[in-house]
Amino acid sequence: MSFINYVTKQVAIKVVYYGPGLSGKTTNLRYIYFKLDPSSRGDLVCLETDTERTYFFDLLPVKAGLIGDYKVHFQLMTVPGQIFYEASRKNVLRGADGVVFVADSQIPLLDANLESFDNLRRNLLSLDVDINVVPLVFQYNKRDLDDLIPVETFNQLLNPQGLPYVEASAINGVGVFETLKEVAKLTVPAVKEKVLGIKVGADELAAAESRAQEVVREATQKDVEVEFVSPQEEGNSQLKKMKLRTLDDVEQELDRLSREFLERPKKTEPS
Repeated sequence: MSFINYVTKQVAIKVVYYGPGLSGKTTNLRYIYFKLDPSSRGDLVCLETDTERTYFFDLLPVKAGLIGDYKVHFQLMTVPGQIFYEASRKNVLRGADGVVFVADSQIPLLDANLESFDNLRRNLLSLDVDINVVPLVFQYNKRDLDDLIPVETFNQLLNPQGLPYVEASAINGVGVFETLKEVAKLTVPAVKEKVLGIKVGADELAAAESRAQEVVREATQKDVEVEFVSPQEEGNSQLKKMKLRTLDDVEQELDRLSREFLERPKKTEPS
């Protein structure tokens, strides 16, 4: 469920990037983070426990313009890709307003993609959420490599409903913001109507989308090279790292970070 601050008139839409290990989930968030001007995004946060350094979540609030009297933010998160981190993935997935499934396009990883997508379906079901109704966008990543799974195969096996999909090379920034745009199109109207009880008009949604594109366009004038950073190399990256003990601590910290962001005093917007 989205976080709402009725005093500051802000809504946070939670989008979870899901997929097999090393498919490019964190690379998507890193690219967005380094591309956007600091005024247009928050901190990139890494939460980890004592068990594994790869056991982490990213929280990246991104401003997305105005809808009515409310300012909309996206809080982007990733889940641990390794299939054995079941509880942690379910924990982050709880309350998601939308999901981006990041598939690895390399042929040897087809089974890993299918297993991860089935895991997504089962975890949503355990949270009483039907995967057929949750806003869902597919990103077929690593299209810059050789020996790729055809897009038609992906759509047949993962996306027979014909939901939005984006061909991407996240490490090069290709398809990253296009993916974010597609998930925004699905989540913003649903959240506005479900949480605020207000149906979004076409003109209002178009204005918000135009504003979001303007923010991205203004903030992405610089060239950015984002490379994959392994857990062992994270100490040198620009992450705000937080050490936690249990899954409950992780959930409480995610909740706190989300609410804290919405409770910040509003800054005066330029005219």
